[in-house]
Amino acid sequence: MGVMSGIMSFLFGDGRNVVVETAQVFRENAENGAVRAASSRSESLAQFAAEFVHPNRGAFDRVVDGLNRLPRPALALGTIWLFVMAMIQPERFVQGMEGLAFVPEPLWWLMGAIVSFYFGARHQAKTQEFQRSVAMSFAAAQLQPEETGKPSTNPALQDWQADDAD
Repeated sequence: MGVMSGIMSFLFGDGRNVVVETAQVFRENAENGAVRAASSRSESLAQFAAEFVHPNRGAFDRVVDGLNRLPRPALALGTIWLFVMAMIQPERFVQGMEGLAFVPEPLWWLMGAIVSFYFGARHQAKTQEFQRSVAMSFAAAQLQPEETGKPSTNPALQDWQADDAD
């Protein structure tokens, strides 16, 4: 009995666990690894948020953004103007459509490719900007400490917490 208790206290006693300590030499502690990975991710997001919270956009960037917003409304208003033109001045509309009939087919393909790439690139840029804003807001939320101990202003939540305390 004394020998067994001596061996057990050697292996697991005195606030130490020799078996676990020895195993951690050969294999990482999964829980500690997850904690390190989570803190690494949150630190990366905090750095990302600190870099991009207030983007410094100059006058040139604002002008180019304004110019990039013109083609879609111009195409939409131009198409509506074709309908108006067909009703107001049918002869001039017919002349314009006859002029378009003389445009060679490869030029139409080129025009289609240019318009497709423009709108595709714009869609991709807007999607990436949205994802960046989501990441920044998530990182900003991670940086703000949660307020604990502050009473809730939600009556349903207060009732639930009161029932939970009982």
